[in-house]
This record gives sequence, C-alpha cells and structure tokens, in this order.
Amino acid sequence: MQTKILSFIAALVLVAGCMDNGAPYAPGSLNRLTVKAVYPEGIAARGGATVSVVEVSGITSYTVNTGADGSVVTEVPNGIYRITVRDRSEDSIFNSTRDKVLVSDKDVSIEMELQQSKAGAIVVKEIYCGGCSKAPKEGTYQSDKYIILHNNSIDTEYLDGLLMGTLSPYNSNAANPWVVDGNLPEFLPVIQAVLAIPGSGKDFPLEPGEDAVIALCGAIDHTAEYPLSVNLNRPDVFALYDPVLFPNATYHPAPGPLVQAERYLGIIIKTGQANAYTLSLNSPTFILFRAPSGTDIKEFVQQNQNQPQVPGSNEKVVAIPQEWVIDGVEVFNGGSSGNQKRLPASIDAGAVYLSETYKGRTLMRKADESLSEEQGFEVLMDSNNSTEDFYERETQSLHQ
Repeated sequence: MQTKILSFIAALVLVAGCMDNGAPYAPGSLNRLTVKAVYPEGIAARGGATVSVVEVSGITSYTVNTGADGSVVTEVPNGIYRITVRDRSEDSIFNSTRDKVLVSDKDVSIEMELQQSKAGAIVVKEIYCGGCSKAPKEGTYQSDKYIILHNNSIDTEYLDGLLMGTLSPYNSNAANPWVVDGNLPEFLPVIQAVLAIPGSGKDFPLEPGEDAVIALCGAIDHTAEYPLSVNLNRPDVFALYDPVLFPNATYHPAPGPLVQAERYLGIIIKTGQANAYTLSLNSPTFILFRAPSGTDIKEFVQQNQNQPQVPGSNEKVVAIPQEWVIDGVEVFNGGSSGNQKRLPASIDAGAVYLSETYKGRTLMRKADESLSEEQGFEVLMDSNNSTEDFYERETQSLHQ
C-alpha cells in the first residue's frame, strides 16, 4: 500500500479552507471532504485527533490531524473511502470508523461519533492462522495455528481464568447475519466454543513485557515434518486439547512431551458440532475477555438468553457483553473487496489484512519504541485500531 503521510496539523476553525499544501492528490477534479470528530458527552472537542482516509481499493492512504474544534478539511477525488478517527488521552482511547463513504462529484461532510474505551493490560500480540507450505513436500498445512498474548502493563498480570473466542461469522467476507439496519448487535457472538486459561487465581503470572503462547491447534513440533511451520512443543504453551470435544487428531494431536497438562485450555462451552476448533484461515476476529467479579461464567453461558441462534442457521453462539472485552482484533481477507466489520469501534476501530494464506505469514502488533525505551520492556501499540497497531510479517515469530 502506498502511504502518504501529511506531517502537519491542520489548525482549522469550524468553517475552514481546504488544504492546498502537501495534499496527496494533484490539483484537478477534487471534492472537499470535511470530517468532524464528535466526542462522548461530557468530553470537550479538541485538536490533534488523527484522521485516516483510505481508498477502499487500498491503493492509497494518508493521515491528517484535526484542528482545535475537532474538524479537518481535505480534498479527494471521486471514490469510496474508509474514514477512521482516533485519539488518546492519559486513560482513554477514542475511535470511530465509517466504511464506504462515497465521494462523487460533490463535497461531503460527515460527523464521526467517537467511542471511548480503555487500553488493555493483556493484549493480543500475534495471530498466526494462515498456514504454510509443506515444502519440501507438496501441499499446504494449517494445523499449526497459534495466538500470542502480551502483558502491556507495568504490573504483573495473572492469566488465570482469562476467556477467549472467535466471532460469528468466521470470515470477514461472509454475509454478516447479525447486522440489522447497518448496525452490529449490542453483544459479541462467540461461535463454537468459549475457551479459558486454567488456574485458581495466581497460578499463571505474566510479568511486564512477557508473552504467553496459545496453541489453538497441535501443541507439537510441527517443524519435524514441515520445516516452514513452528515448534509448539513448549513447556510455556497453553494448549487446546480435549479429545472428547475436539477428537480430530489432524488438528488436535496429543501434545508433545514438553507440554504440561495443567496448561491445557478449559472449554467452558461448545456450541457447534465440529470435531476440531475452527479459527478462520484468512480472516478471524478474536477476543479476550473476563466475566465480572461475582459472575459464574459456566452458569452464564448455559442461560438460554445468552445462547442466541445464528440467524438463518441452526448453530448457536454465546452472547458476550462488549464491556467484558479486554482486547479484540479484527482480521480482513486481503484477497476480498467485500470485507465487513464484526467488532464495534469501541473494541477495534479498524482491521489488519492477511494478504495470502499458506505462506507462513502472520499478523503482529507493532512495538511502541518510545514507551518501550521509557519502561525498560517491550510495550506494544494499543490504540484499539488494528489498522494502525498491526502489520503483516513475512514469517511466524516462532519460526526458527
């Protein structure tokens, strides 16, 4: 993607002139695009919010900053755009995304209502879902999927009881049956299973800057047969292994000798009939969450009102309240122009693209170099916008 960054702050009043210097498009048949950031009630408008303007084709993107009134004006040619606004204070993150903004031979003015959220202590550092080649053998391989979590705070965090899952629909380019009148549901539809890290409270500490590997498929040394894969036979790995609920040994073989049985993930509930855990090959949405203190998660997931049926299907999901979420990452299919959001802007205002499958490529969260240097351990970007926070890496971070 060609990225053109406008390195100035547009100090604009409510009725502002167009930007003439440094604009990413040559003079000609352009249209004025006005974007105004609307902060939540009780929070005054301010300058400095970042506005990203991205052509849907992905050919060009650029960023500008709002003026003191929260507005910015730029000029763009005819096209369809994704507009993202993001801002951050000491304790809050603000995000808003508008997809499919049509600009066609006339000026366009939009208001973007910002969603307020908190930066998480535990964040998703890496999602490896796309598989790799079996080279030097023929064929492709996808039984080696994993997630890496990271402690992004200055305090020791405990993973015990941390919950996780993937959302319906599995793929970003599938029709989203939960959207009504253009709106996502108020809950998050976790499909197939709710997974949990074991422990009684303080069994699994994660120090500042430390990682935790979650093997969602085989916790074995995949490189023994497929050198381009990864070794998940590790004493520190948390493994999804339940031969009763997920008996497919191709995806869930018996863990390697270094994997500890006390680190097997718990399955709070299984709602689907699949014999292996399904994480989309090209475009999963993955969330981390915790039930509030005093809530019995096993009782919660069994309640009928918390198991809605997927519209047009016999399959059920678990309806997780948005406020339970610690972190969420939206992945878009890089080979599709029909991607649709599944996470609200308050959790992830953007998405990271996986360009190709079976290439060993993985999705990594960027490091915040200045904060890492200041804190003395790796601090990752966390703007609750995967478009800005993540990048596609050529090989898995665990590949040796």
